[in-house]
Amino acid sequence: RCFRNPTTSSDPVSVTKDEHPRPDVSPDDLAKLKPAFRKGGSVTAGNSSTLNDGACALVLMSEDTARAGGYRVRARIRAMASAGVDPTVMGLGPVPATQKALRRAGLEVGDIETWELNEAFAAQSLGVIHGLGIDPDRVNRHGGAIALGHPLGCSGARILTTLLGVMEREGTTLGAATLCVGVGQGVTTIVERV
Repeated sequence: RCFRNPTTSSDPVSVTKDEHPRPDVSPDDLAKLKPAFRKGGSVTAGNSSTLNDGACALVLMSEDTARAGGYRVRARIRAMASAGVDPTVMGLGPVPATQKALRRAGLEVGDIETWELNEAFAAQSLGVIHGLGIDPDRVNRHGGAIALGHPLGCSGARILTTLLGVMEREGTTLGAATLCVGVGQGVTTIVERV
């Protein structure tokens, strides 16, 4: 794609390679990586998301305002919730946040057809999938942050817009976007495509 930054140049800049993929890394290289958090642990740089550049902006408005302005309504927010867990189990905050959001929406885990989890670490996503009893085939259909990167300044927007795109392509109606946040926090947004 071609991008133009009017603050630095009037000439387009072609971005042809993402900063994230490392094709030179082999499975043997990954097996040699040291655990990131504790001796004998399973989390390494190889099964963690990278930190990437990113920026975002989302426009949210009432459905009436959108329709009056002639904007296409992609989805409505059914429920949002945040929760926290003991910081020693950081990454599992989306479990109680999702349970709370589902209660607010009058839904159950099985009602959600499409899930986007931020996937800070592979173990973190697996913990949320297991903790909620989610069908893994409904999660991160185009890869999570390990595959796509984790731009801290726009991860929430990236996850939500990825979720909406997948829902539109696959024709699903209900989706959930979750984020684990430092020191045990979790946030979940449940959307309904219209």
